[in-house]
Amino acid sequence: MSIGIGVIGTGVMGAEHARILRHETPGAHLAGIFDADAARAQAVASGATVFSDPQSLIASDQIDAIVIASPDSTHASLTRACIAAGKPVLCEKPLASSAADALEVVKAEVGLGRKLIQVGYMRRFDPGYREIKRVKDAGSLGGSVLLHNVHRNVRAPDWFNGPMAITNSFVHEIDASRWLLGSEMVSARVAAGPGGEPLMITMKTDKDELVSTEVFVNASYGYHVHVELVGRQGTISLAPASLTLLNRDRAGGLSYPDNWVPRFEEAYRRQMADWVSAVKAGASVGASAWDGYVASAIAEQIAGALAGGGVATLKYGPRPPLYD
Repeated sequence: MSIGIGVIGTGVMGAEHARILRHETPGAHLAGIFDADAARAQAVASGATVFSDPQSLIASDQIDAIVIASPDSTHASLTRACIAAGKPVLCEKPLASSAADALEVVKAEVGLGRKLIQVGYMRRFDPGYREIKRVKDAGSLGGSVLLHNVHRNVRAPDWFNGPMAITNSFVHEIDASRWLLGSEMVSARVAAGPGGEPLMITMKTDKDELVSTEVFVNASYGYHVHVELVGRQGTISLAPASLTLLNRDRAGGLSYPDNWVPRFEEAYRRQMADWVSAVKAGASVGASAWDGYVASAIAEQIAGALAGGGVATLKYGPRPPLYD
């Protein structure tokens, strides 16, 4: 049976999710589209129903599950509407535009008594990240000591300012680090380079592991994400993501994409396929609403530390039993 998926928001990520649903996701089909720009929605729909508002899409009998890829400020209200309708959700990160709003989403899901929300932290589905997780969990590296992260973008858009390097980019490293290590972050230090970047963020876990992350959103040369796990008996890291090595004009090397979509194309495909399978089974995969809340809560506190003394003791309350 093919389940009908509705996509809310048809910007870069919404359009990519719609493409994956149309061409690369057996067992599901693109059933509905909504975007505030009706012409853009129509261009992405490719035969799917174009809805006049998100609430009618959520309520429609054509729609079995929803992908939310609309602006960050709409995520909390739309996920709560999906919870009220009893429909599963794949929500692009962040879960909400503030940790307080994300916690309200968690409370709504806890009140329902079952998990409907998956947050789109797609690195959990990337083959390289998954292999690091497998090797770490197998214990062949001994106890984990350090996790090094690098997050570099070509350039930040004009609207990307203030703490967004932390709350919109670094949240990926927060989620990936918690998932890879199976640990919780308890404290953080943050410092900025000349002119405000790059950022260097160091977190300590509840197991005394160290997590270092460089966030450089105007690195110029390309989109580049890297991670290395250091254990007592060895290390494991991502191999270069480029598919080829180019030799030309007396030089050779790797190539880097302009943004994250080509780099994580396979992760997005696997994320969608696994989510659809989970929806059919009434199960859950990937980052939960609680994970989404914790990532936002940690990011907010570190952003506050950047504006203050550079040090934060991280607090986000006990995890509800639903997420055990």
